[in-house]
Amino acid sequence: MSDTPFGFGLPPEEPDDGDEGKKKDPQSGGGQGPANPFGFGMSGAGGFGGPGADNPFAAMFGSLNPTDLGAAFQQLGQMLSYEGGPVNWDMAKQIARQTVAQGTAGGSKDASVGPADRKAVEDAVRLADLWLDDATSLPSGAHSAVAWSRAEWVEATLPAWQELVDPVAERVGNAMGDVLPEEMQAMAGPLIGMMRSMGGAMFGTQIGQAVGVLAGEVVGSSDIGLPLGPAGRAALLPLNIETFGKDLGVSQEEVRLYLALREAAHQRLFAHVPWLRSHLFGAVDGYARGIKVDTAKLEDVVGQFDPQNPEQLQEALQQGMFQPEDTPEQKAALARLETALALVEGWVDAVVHAAAKPRLSSADALRETLRRRRASGGPAEQTFATLIGLELRPRRLRDASRLWASLTDARGVDGRDALWAHPDMLPTATDLDDPDGFVHREQIDFSELDKMLGEAAGKPDLRKKGKGEDEGRDQDGDQDKGDGAE
Repeated sequence: MSDTPFGFGLPPEEPDDGDEGKKKDPQSGGGQGPANPFGFGMSGAGGFGGPGADNPFAAMFGSLNPTDLGAAFQQLGQMLSYEGGPVNWDMAKQIARQTVAQGTAGGSKDASVGPADRKAVEDAVRLADLWLDDATSLPSGAHSAVAWSRAEWVEATLPAWQELVDPVAERVGNAMGDVLPEEMQAMAGPLIGMMRSMGGAMFGTQIGQAVGVLAGEVVGSSDIGLPLGPAGRAALLPLNIETFGKDLGVSQEEVRLYLALREAAHQRLFAHVPWLRSHLFGAVDGYARGIKVDTAKLEDVVGQFDPQNPEQLQEALQQGMFQPEDTPEQKAALARLETALALVEGWVDAVVHAAAKPRLSSADALRETLRRRRASGGPAEQTFATLIGLELRPRRLRDASRLWASLTDARGVDGRDALWAHPDMLPTATDLDDPDGFVHREQIDFSELDKMLGEAAGKPDLRKKGKGEDEGRDQDGDQDKGDGAE
C-alpha cells in the first residue's frame, strides 16, 4: 500500500492568455507546484512553500496578484459548494488539464497532434494487427486507431478512473459521517456536509494532479493493463512515444510499431474476452471495498476541524488514511486482482514478443526496456498504487509472462488462447508460483458446457464464434465436428 495515498499537490493555475512571464514568476506560483491544496503562494523563506508556512489562505490572500486571488476564491467556492459523489470529478478534470498544460518536469509541452502523426499511428496499428494474426488466435479488436494529445488522453480516460477510484473515495466519505456519535450527527449536519464537500474536492484535486502527471508519461490507453480508453479504439500518444524512444538508439518507426503491437494486443484481448473487463474492475472494486479507513486518525481530524483551515483534510489524505484489512477475504481479493492484472500483461508480453521478434531487430531491446520500466515501479504502476492504495508486484508479471510462453510451447497458440474462454480456466496465484505444473496439468474442458448453454439459449457455440471448425478442438486434440458457427 502506498504510504501517501493521493499524495500529489495541486499545480499552479495555468494562465489562460499563455503569459510566459507569469509562469516563470515565482511570486505567482510558477514552477512545479507547491504541495498545498490550492497551489498558490509565494516562494522564499517567509512565503508559502517555505519552511514555516502552513496556511494556504495566508498565501492566497497575501498575494497581490488579482488573477491568483480570483482563482483561489473560485476553487474555494467549488470546494464548499460541491454536492456530488465521493470525488469532485469536475475539479479532477480541471486540475488534470491544468497539469497537462503546465508541461512535464522535463519541459515537454503538450501539443495538438498533426496529420502526419495521425497517419503514422494509423499505419503502425494497421501493420501491428497484421503481424498479430500469426501470434494469436484472437482476431483484431480495434475498429479504429487514433493519435491522442495528452489532453485528449485525460478526457478519454477519466470515466475509467472514476470507476476505479470511487470505491475507495466512497469509504472516506461515509467514514466522515460515521465517526461522530449518532446523537451528534443531526446537530453536526452542516459541518459533516461541509467536510464531505471539501473531501470530494480534495480527492478531485489529488486525482486530477495524478492523472495529469500520468498523461505526460503514458504511451497508449492500456499502460496499466486495464482498458482505460473507449472500447475498440487503439490509441497512441505520439509526443510521449517520441520522449520514450529518445535515448534508446532505436528508430522512432520501430519504437512506434512495437508500442502499436502492445496496444493492438490489449485491444484484441479485451474485445474478444467479454467477461475480462468486468472481471478486472470487479477485482479492483472488491479489493477497494476491503480497505478500511483509519477512523482514529479521522476522528482526530473531525474533532479538531477548523473551517478556516481546510488543509487539515489535505494533510490527512497525504499522510495516509487507508489500511488493508488483514483478513483472508481481503488477501484473497488482493491475490485475484494482482493475478488478473499479471495474466493480462504477461499474455500481451508473450504475444507481442512472438510477433515482433522475427521482424524487428530491436524487439529484444524494446521488450527489456519495457520490462525494466514495469519492474522498477514505473509511472503507471506508481500512480495506480497512489490512487487505490495498491502496489502491483512485478514478480507476478514476470511469472505470468513465463507461464504464457510455456503454454505456447506446450499447447500452441490456439491451446494457449483457449484458456481465456472461461475465467475458471485461467491460472491462479498458486499456478504462477509453479508455471510448469500448470502447463502440464490436464485442464478442464468447458467446450461441451458452453455448447449446451449456447444450444439452450438458441445461440451458436460461443467457442466457435467467428472461427472455423478448429475452434471446437478439445484439449486431447479431438475436434467437435458440428455444423460450425457462421
